[in-house]
Amino acid sequence: MSLTSLAAMELHISISSEPLFHIGNFPVTNALLTGVAGGVLAAVILWYVAGKVRRGTYNRFVGLVQWVFEGLLKQINDVVPDKKIAKKITPLAVTIFFVVLINYWLSVIPGLDSIKWNGVPVLRSLTADLNFTLGLALITVVTVQIYAIRYLGVFGNAGRYLRNPFKDPVGAFEGILELIGEVSRGTALALRLFGNAFAGEVLLIVIAVLTSYAATVVLPFFMAFELFIGFIQAYVFFVLTLIFTSLAVAHHGPEHPTDAHSPTDTPKKKAVAKG
Repeated sequence: MSLTSLAAMELHISISSEPLFHIGNFPVTNALLTGVAGGVLAAVILWYVAGKVRRGTYNRFVGLVQWVFEGLLKQINDVVPDKKIAKKITPLAVTIFFVVLINYWLSVIPGLDSIKWNGVPVLRSLTADLNFTLGLALITVVTVQIYAIRYLGVFGNAGRYLRNPFKDPVGAFEGILELIGEVSRGTALALRLFGNAFAGEVLLIVIAVLTSYAATVVLPFFMAFELFIGFIQAYVFFVLTLIFTSLAVAHHGPEHPTDAHSPTDTPKKKAVAKG
């Protein structure tokens, strides 16, 4: 293929989602449409599997989803130290995994840029929309802060970031770093997922254009690779949500002593020792 013919090919790549139609003044973008379909599909799959499990009727698909769910549940219990917090974070973490996974896969399975409406690709992964990934990261960060406040208290959680610079200058500096870390974690969550999803879509489009008629032979290999990457990205987002939660509740405040003993415990233990 010559450079002239390659340059003549049309590659429509947009870093932002594009509107397909409007409902009043509200634009319905391709990412939003795909995201709604992905959310409904995720809910239907989990509802179907839950119904089968309750009735005790299994098939390979139900067994696969149940196996994945049990693996996620084990990971939650291993990462989050407090079992009550682990139980509360489970719905959010598992939902994030399945929603991200299915929406990532939706942009791979149907076939790239082929379906269009008024020249705009109908299918665009919701995970390739920065608005969605930023929103999901914001939900995660806010939820982590809520659990940290419940576990440490308002002042205990604030003490992670705000310390007296005159009495504890090193601790005050660590608090600033901790605050910066909270912001950078959320940003990294959003950009990591968006970058991988967007790069995956661009890769498939470029491969389809470059291979032309041989795309039916070459593309399945790259599509299988992107399905694997989608699973990895969903799992990474899931695990990082757990890790951020674990880090937040790992700071023991005054109400959550670790090895210290209260004054009332010491005489009792001494009496037992003498006895």
